[in-house]
Amino acid sequence: MIKAIIFDVGGVLVRTEDPAPRRALEIQLGLQPGAAEALVYNSEKGQQAQRGVITSQELWRWIQGHFHLDDAELASFRRQFWGGDRLNTPLLGLVRALRPHYQTAIISNAMDDLLPTLTEVYPLADAFDVIVGSAYEGVMKPAPEIFLRTLARLGRQPEETIFIDDFAHNVAGAQAVGMAAIHYTPELDVAAALAAYGVIP
Repeated sequence: MIKAIIFDVGGVLVRTEDPAPRRALEIQLGLQPGAAEALVYNSEKGQQAQRGVITSQELWRWIQGHFHLDDAELASFRRQFWGGDRLNTPLLGLVRALRPHYQTAIISNAMDDLLPTLTEVYPLADAFDVIVGSAYEGVMKPAPEIFLRTLARLGRQPEETIFIDDFAHNVAGAQAVGMAAIHYTPELDVAAALAAYGVIP
């Protein structure tokens, strides 16, 4: 029986619904579509920030130097980069409906500013019993350890949990440790997908 539901943040609970600000930033800097996201998340420095090897501030200073930006220009870069992101309000509503009956948790590949982001920028931290961020743990999805640590903090066995993520390799990582997992897409009816596992608010 399912006792806990675990969610990803980026692409699931918080989604880039309007690509225009990020694309405008790329045009301004002469970058190809998707290059800004690749730099922030998938560059060597971006990966180091998500593993906690460097701080988020160190990553942004590196980006500042990479593009020769002054402080005001860096602040503008950051505003535009995040400018199209929106809280997935319907999904958060479902989480809050589930919480009286199930444990809820987050596993996010994120920098060391995850907790402030989930309390100050997007008011959702209070809807979760456990929040696990890769920078705090020094390990990223889909490595087994980040799933196992989350299970330990919840006090649950893998078969008592469901993990929801928008990346197939992270879904596979959860399944590899014995968790049920759902591959999130914007079109997915999450409530129906959970109901297939017997999870009803």
